[in-house]
Amino acid sequence: MGNTSTQDIKLLVLDIDGTIAGVSNKISNRVIEAVQAVQAKGIQVAIATGRMYCSALHYHAQIGSNLPLITYQGAWIQDPVSQKIHQHLSVNKEIALKLLDYFEQPELRQLLSVHFYINDKLYVRELTEETKIYGQRSGITPIPVGDLRSCLDNEPTKILALCQDTEVIDKLLDNLRLQYTPAELYLTKSVATFFEATNPLVNKGAAVRYIAEELLGLQKTNVMTVGDNFNDVEMLEYAGIGVAMGNAPSKVQAIANWVAPDVEQDGAAAAIEKFLLQSS
Repeated sequence: MGNTSTQDIKLLVLDIDGTIAGVSNKISNRVIEAVQAVQAKGIQVAIATGRMYCSALHYHAQIGSNLPLITYQGAWIQDPVSQKIHQHLSVNKEIALKLLDYFEQPELRQLLSVHFYINDKLYVRELTEETKIYGQRSGITPIPVGDLRSCLDNEPTKILALCQDTEVIDKLLDNLRLQYTPAELYLTKSVATFFEATNPLVNKGAAVRYIAEELLGLQKTNVMTVGDNFNDVEMLEYAGIGVAMGNAPSKVQAIANWVAPDVEQDGAAAAIEKFLLQSS
């Protein structure tokens, strides 16, 4: 936490899944009340998620944020009121094709559900069980196209591979990190079963820095972030106060300034209460 005083915080940035929304896929009343209480104190609140823009809008509205919405790990930043797109960084088409070739190797093809996100729509080869569950949770309808190469007229905002076997995802991440440098692709996991690839300039830390410094004229000491997974690491490291959830992997907890209770125990609310709502 360094020199950050809780009095300095002017911006609170929250992840969605595993942070403000747990198994129920909803934000609890306690979290909403905590968010409203900090907004009443003049602290701005933003959302930073790996979700699609259309899938995150509902949460953005629920917490009453008036800041641009950070989606796709920061690849797509848009203001829902003015509709202004502040940033849209996509994956190079040639790299997208190479990733697809990799995913479609015989030993992987049957194990993975591959998702291409293009123009805020989700394209898939076929509707697997994992994809159906993902679609239901996200509130979106995946579009099956057979060969994903057919929809690459536009570059994807994000590429995701799902597998229920977390070892397959870990191996995928390790192998592709050997093949692509951080200057070529940003690779991460948002949950243990999701491998995600975006433009190399993309991560939640860079997106939060943009909102804080470019839009609001703040410094990182004025920022508190709350997240629960590897795709949150950069924003936890950036912030003056970085809080990991109790359900976060131990490596994510290790880089945080504080570890909140589990999402099912309203850990995000506990963090807000501890740092931002104690009588100052």
